[in-house]
Amino acid sequence: MKLVRRVIADTEDVGTRFAEEARHIHYNETPGRGIRGVATIEERAALADEGIDVVSLPIPNTLKQSLQ
Repeated sequence: MKLVRRVIADTEDVGTRFAEEARHIHYNETPGRGIRGVATIEERAALADEGIDVVSLPIPNTLKQSLQ
């Protein structure tokens, strides 16, 4: 749980735009930063084909709320 909380605190939630944002970062079209979001199996496979590494990390809904 500590790791999941750390990931949430240290990344930007880009929601369903994850694949798009990952590409922008990978191709230096936007500044590099830690992101998290949602991607389909097909989007993850396409990212892998482009050499973009991603890690799937299921996050419990209770942790997606405010960390206060």
